[in-house]
Amino acid sequence: MEIRSIHRYARISAFKAREVTREIQGLPVSAALDVLAFTPKKAALLVNQTLKSAIANAENNANLKAEGLVVKEAVVGEGPTFKRMQTRARGSGSQILKRTSHIRIVLTDEKPEKEKPAGEKKTEEKAATTEKKPKKTKKTAKAAAKK
Repeated sequence: MEIRSIHRYARISAFKAREVTREIQGLPVSAALDVLAFTPKKAALLVNQTLKSAIANAENNANLKAEGLVVKEAVVGEGPTFKRMQTRARGSGSQILKRTSHIRIVLTDEKPEKEKPAGEKKTEEKAATTEKKPKKTKKTAKAAAKK
């Protein structure tokens, strides 16, 4: 079962918040809370609030225990941008962009499937693509050119 929580219009740029959400993807909830507690960034506080909200949703709405939950997905999308003006030299002005973001966390009670290590995938693909093909030598290339 999937449990969702969304923090909309968070006052932080999506670029900064994505750095924190990448760290907690795939972790159990207790480990994710520990990582967020010791991350010295503003985004960690916002993601922590969203994660706690998702845990509360799981306990109250779906009757699930927090110990068995895993962070399946932690995504940050861009929200609307507030445009402000700041005065500059010689009576001109420049635009200040105050970015917002939407933080979405999806928890699941299913165990993640074990994936093959990256090295094993490459060897299987390599074996499939490397079939014995006749090599062209100078003699065969000259023979083919004469025909």
